[in-house]
Amino acid sequence: MTNRAATAHPPDICLILRADGEQRWLISEVVPIVRQLEQPGLIPDDQVGAALAYLEVLWLDACQRAAETDAAREQLDAEGDQRDRTLYDRALRYHAAVRRLRSALRVRVGALTSLWDRAPAYEPRFEQHAGS
Repeated sequence: MTNRAATAHPPDICLILRADGEQRWLISEVVPIVRQLEQPGLIPDDQVGAALAYLEVLWLDACQRAAETDAAREQLDAEGDQRDRTLYDRALRYHAAVRRLRSALRVRVGALTSLWDRAPAYEPRFEQHAGS
C-alpha cells in the first residue's frame, strides 16, 4: 500500500476547479439531452419517456454537483483576508457564471419535466454579490 500525502488546494483554486468541473459536466451531459427533448422529432415518441427519466436523474446529479460547488464557495468565503485577490476575484466570477448556467438550465429542465412537482430542486444559496 502506498502512502499518499493529502494535498489541500487553496480555497480559491478549489472553487475554480469545482466550478470548471460543474460547467463542463452540465454542458457535456445535461445540455445535449435538453436540446434533444426541446426539438420535436429528434427523439422517437416511444423513447421520450426514457429520455425524460434520464434527464431527471441527470438533474438530481446536477443538484449534488451544484451543492459541492457552493460548498467550495462557502469555504472560500470562510478564509477571510488570507487570499490572493486576483484568484479570489476569478473564482467568484467563474462561480457566478456557473450559477447563471445552472439557473438557465433549471428553467429548461423544469419546462420539460414534472420534477418540480415531485422533488425539490436545488436552490442556490448565493445571491448576486457585488462583483460576482
